[in-house]
Amino acid sequence: MLLRRRRSSQEAFNLKLLTVDTIEEARGKLLECAWRLARLDAPIEEALGLVLAQDVISSENIPGFRRSAVDGYAVIAGDTGGAGESQPALLRYKGEAQMGRPATMRLKSGECAYVPTGAMIPEGADAMAMVEQAEAFGDEIAIYESAASGAHLAREDEDLRAGEVALTRGARLRSQEIGALAAAGIVRAQVYAPLRVTIISSGDELVPPEAKPGPGQVRDVNALALAALATESGYVVVGRQAVKDDEAALEAAVRAAMPKSDLVALSGGSSQGAKDLTAQTFSRVASPGVFTHGLAVKPGKPTVLGYDEQSATILAGLPGHPVSALMIFRILFSWLLRQLTGQPEPRAIPAKISCNLAGAPGRACYQPVTLSGGADGGYIAQPIFGKSGMISTLTKADGYIVIDRNKEGLEKNDATQVYLF
Repeated sequence: MLLRRRRSSQEAFNLKLLTVDTIEEARGKLLECAWRLARLDAPIEEALGLVLAQDVISSENIPGFRRSAVDGYAVIAGDTGGAGESQPALLRYKGEAQMGRPATMRLKSGECAYVPTGAMIPEGADAMAMVEQAEAFGDEIAIYESAASGAHLAREDEDLRAGEVALTRGARLRSQEIGALAAAGIVRAQVYAPLRVTIISSGDELVPPEAKPGPGQVRDVNALALAALATESGYVVVGRQAVKDDEAALEAAVRAAMPKSDLVALSGGSSQGAKDLTAQTFSRVASPGVFTHGLAVKPGKPTVLGYDEQSATILAGLPGHPVSALMIFRILFSWLLRQLTGQPEPRAIPAKISCNLAGAPGRACYQPVTLSGGADGGYIAQPIFGKSGMISTLTKADGYIVIDRNKEGLEKNDATQVYLF
């Protein structure tokens, strides 16, 4: 395993199972048995998508010299005061700065030098005049604009200062973060080793996506959709398969996945019987086994969570309906990985609800919505209604809102928060 357990089973679990957990209770239990993440010293060209395990400090000023942000002429700003189309400032041309070389000349009042974008600005100059606002007349350059001190140039420490935090722990390395590391001369980074997940779909009705479903059959949506969401969240998918609703087949699939996985996510039917089958399977293959047997949430009530101490594997029994399965994975396991790595929570947009919306008393309600602009300049959240088996419910959504389990619902124009996908 890449990881090791955080606590012993005696510390992590209360073996008296509750009938239904709130999301907060389930998250707390997941944190108790969560992994202690291993770290890697990775070359930055291999670190795309990984998460920084510590702050990165710049050891030098970036860019390290004053450089031009435009093609134009380096000038002393005071020499261009009042310059315009009818009365340009006439400056003596002293030469050209070369890309990739130091600017050895020093400008005095009344002088200028040509500097291409990105090249070093000569000493004495404190501004750039754009080439579009200049014209050459022999050894003189007419400047048709008044340049303020500092115009169109970058200071030597304008991008990064020596000793400044360039990137913080928890930053997911995208192309722009890789570029920032390269700019600072940092070619290796301490990152968290990615967690491994196996996705298992169960159902007698499932056929592969490339197959034509027969009567009573449906294509397996969950295996690919959950694998994609896991990858988006930062997991590495090490296995993906579909099995029949057969006790022996389920047990064999979970047992085979556990040694190579930090998380095994099994999506099955939403019925009470299917939930019981999942719980029984987890209890046989894992010790201490199941610690959550149902969630006070809509959609996703028939969720089962467990843990195996020997393999340090978390087991997740997700609902079979795609919307429910994806929402539960997002609010539990995408959240868990962010907590462990210090990543920020998804951006939330304040909005007003477009219509009266009933909650689910006793259960937190996660409702997909679309966002549109309101007359007051704010946002309007429009609920997308659909059965939890309809994947198009999520394809149309910009994000989701949460109605607290202690609320009956929302009234039209009530304020809410939209968590963006």
